[in-house]
Formats: sequence, structure tokens, C-alpha cells
Amino acid sequence: MPSASGWQSDKEDPVLASASSARIGLLLGLLLLAGCGQPADPARHRQFFALGTLVEVTYYGIGSDVAEQASQELEQMFLRMHAEWHAWQPGRLQDTNRRLATGDAFPADPELLPLFEKANRLSILSDGLFNPTIGKLVSIWGFHSDERPAGPPPDNSALTALVSQQPSVTDVAINDGYLRSSNPAVRYDLGAVAKGHAIDQGIGRLRELGIHNAIINAGGDLRAIGRHGDRPWRIGIRDPRGPGVLAAIELGDDESVFTSGDYERFFDHGGRRYHHIIDPRTGYPADTVTSVTVVHTDATTADAAATALFVAGPEHWHAIARRMGIRYVLMIDANGTVHMNPAMQKRISFDTEPADIRLSTPL
Repeated sequence: MPSASGWQSDKEDPVLASASSARIGLLLGLLLLAGCGQPADPARHRQFFALGTLVEVTYYGIGSDVAEQASQELEQMFLRMHAEWHAWQPGRLQDTNRRLATGDAFPADPELLPLFEKANRLSILSDGLFNPTIGKLVSIWGFHSDERPAGPPPDNSALTALVSQQPSVTDVAINDGYLRSSNPAVRYDLGAVAKGHAIDQGIGRLRELGIHNAIINAGGDLRAIGRHGDRPWRIGIRDPRGPGVLAAIELGDDESVFTSGDYERFFDHGGRRYHHIIDPRTGYPADTVTSVTVVHTDATTADAAATALFVAGPEHWHAIARRMGIRYVLMIDANGTVHMNPAMQKRISFDTEPADIRLSTPL
């Protein structure tokens, strides 16, 4: 999720919030069933709370003991990542941000370094629309908190001052395992990429355990490997302005599906919704889109790309998708128009056909 706010969902009770997030994100559970009259689904499901959301792991073709062991390992892995990568709680990321602010070179944390390198590369490919260094902007909006912000929005002069400092990944030098920032405004917030990276790490661990048919679904963002028996994994994409499924898509042997939406973490003030997907060029939430769903083999890339395309909006998403290597995109703009490329159109099945669909040229 997004030049974003970190890990926590925008509800009061974290467990109830996560259950809701799992239901309204990519709606996985019911779509794993073949339909009425079919025998009971043999997939095994495990759930735990980590990364600020409900994580559901679905396995196919393994025993209960193996599923339990794998889930316990994933839970401990994800809890550790959450603690160390959190943007506003003590941990490795907070310590790294403190040291970046000095302008001096220092040894990078060996666990965070690969994530910084990948996040920086993805930010450059996105032309800075995914910008993991705008932690100060995210904080001033109140999204560096485990509680839902109540508003009002920050003072415009404060936002203008932060935007004028233009923090960017190009301000951060990475040389021989050392980090240094030339811009004191740089504050990393990995909320728009860390969940994807964690899921990628989790899938890697499942494969090491000999598990080759599974889905890791963290609050609606997921990566699926293998198949659901004799058929592909099939998931649903949430309607950003309704209670149910907008569309369904069948996944290949190894694909990730990530959605960025303005319904994930927000507050309303003066009749306007202010959400956590900040446009780094303006300092304000991007306001031309309600949701973007992307499909990619790599969860980290899908995570960052969903944010970048949300910020790019209906006029510019196509160019950014091409730069980031994204082949499948579904965007819902603020007017309810569906934008997608022909490759995505061939794969997706709408629950109710949208009134207005606009196809781009092929990516």
C-alpha cells in the first residue's frame, strides 16, 4: 500500500479491522469454492494477525501438521518484520531514519538494505510517484499512528514547506553497504512496499518447506503459487464503493495481486475524504482514483506499482505501468469509470458489467 502510512488498517479494533480488511480487499475465501453442489473444499486455511492486518494462508495438497508448522513460522517471520520495519515505532527502520538525518555515512542494516535497494529502484522506475522517502508528509497527515486520524487536514503552508524540500530516493547514496542522505528531509516509510516484500519472503520460505500450492493473503494483498487442485486459484477484486466483489480473476502458477484504494485508511472532513495515498508532488492525497489493482509475478513490485499508478491517475497510469513492467492493470477513477489494458480485460470477469469501460493501448 502506498507512499503510504505503514501497516495498520484504518479501524479502531485491530483484530476486527483486519477481519474487515480481509473481507473487503481481495475476496479470496468464497471464490476458492467451486460453487453450489461441489464437495467440501480440501484447502487448508490458517490465520494470524501481523503486518497490521489479518494474514490468511491457504494451502492445497498438504497435511494439517505441515500447514500448522508453516503458518507458525510465517507468523513469527511477519511479526519480526513488522517490529523492525515499522515507520513510527522503535526498530531498525526508525534507527536508520535517525542516522540518515545526520547526513553522515553509516553501515546499512543488512536486513533492510535489500529492501531499500529494491524500493529505490522501483521509485525511480515510477518517476517518483511511488516515493518511500516522504515519511514526514505521511506523519504530518496523522497516518503515522495506530489510531485513525480525525482531521482536520494539515495547514497548507506546512505541506508546501515539506514538498519544497523534495525528498527523493536519489538523495540516498548506497555504497559498499553504507547509506548516506544528502537531504535532511528524507524519512523512509516502507508502508507501500514492505508488505509485498514480506509476502515474497514468506513464499520463499514455503517453497523451502516443500509447499508449492498456496496463497499468502495479507489484508487483501496476496501472492499465489501453484494451483487449487485441478484448477487455478481464483480471487475476487473488491468494489471500492460497494460491499462486494467487482470482478474475479484466475491466477497463473506464480502471481501477485495488489490493490491500493482510498477506502483503506482515511478520514472525512468538510465533506471530503482524505486518505493515506499521498501524491509526493503536491503533499495532498491523490484524488482522481478510488482503486487500482495490478497483477505481477513479484509481490514487492506489485505493491509499489499499485501506489504509483494510483498517484499517476487515469491520464498517466499507462506510461508508468510500462516503465515498471506491469502487464495487467484495473483502475477505477473517481467517477466510477473502469480503466484497464486489453491484457487485463481478457483475464477478468465482472460480477456486474460496469457502465463505462475505457481500454488503453496494449502495454
